[in-house]
Amino acid sequence: MMIFVRSLVFILLSVLLTIPVGGSVAAGVVFPLRFRFRIVSVWYTSMLALCRHVLGLDYRLIGRENIPPVPCVVLSKHQSAWETIALQAIFPPAVFVLKKSLLLIPFLGWGLAAAKMISIDRDAGKEAIRRVARQGKERLDAGFSVIVYPEGTRTAPDETRPFKKGGAFLAANAGVPVVPVAHNAGEFWGKNAFVKKPGLITVSIGAPIDTRDKTPEEITALAETWIREEMNRISSRRDSDGTPYSNGKRAASA
Repeated sequence: MMIFVRSLVFILLSVLLTIPVGGSVAAGVVFPLRFRFRIVSVWYTSMLALCRHVLGLDYRLIGRENIPPVPCVVLSKHQSAWETIALQAIFPPAVFVLKKSLLLIPFLGWGLAAAKMISIDRDAGKEAIRRVARQGKERLDAGFSVIVYPEGTRTAPDETRPFKKGGAFLAANAGVPVVPVAHNAGEFWGKNAFVKKPGLITVSIGAPIDTRDKTPEEITALAETWIREEMNRISSRRDSDGTPYSNGKRAASA
């Protein structure tokens, strides 16, 4: 019962926080993008504080030394809404590749649009890849990292989907490193879940992948292999024999 109450309070406070911040970011379009991201930083810092103090949900970071001092393309596992908050704090400043429909959400969507997130139509195929490459290069040149979820959508902790090569294509085209990220946020904050469980999320950052002289397929394969192996290592979920859930064992249908 207490977890439900804490989750309800968290939702209410999140809405009360997002409305003024989203509106402020949208109103800030007359100012430079960096100024707008100062407002965005207020949002994700406050949201993580709500997670910690209201939900009892915190995180530990492994591999902080692997974060490059230059803009990069982050290829991350996607299990919940939590990482869309936390990765902004871990890789500031950063923009996301996200589905276009999110821009229609009042206040939140307005803020996302004003922050120049990269919105795509998931069904657009090669045109979506070209859009990510074009706009992503612009953001990287401006000093922003680009966060991509190569599976394309959120997956449960015991599921996986084939990795798409859009993020790797962007990195290879822009000549920037790829940083793989694994985490187990879905074990505490599930997809579309109202109730969030207290606990300690593990976020693990892999060594940067040098994209020079590599094809997008090679880059994607390297990132996918590391992320899947690391997911198995950091998962707190166990099979009946006590071993971690294997991300290849319960593969989601594409």
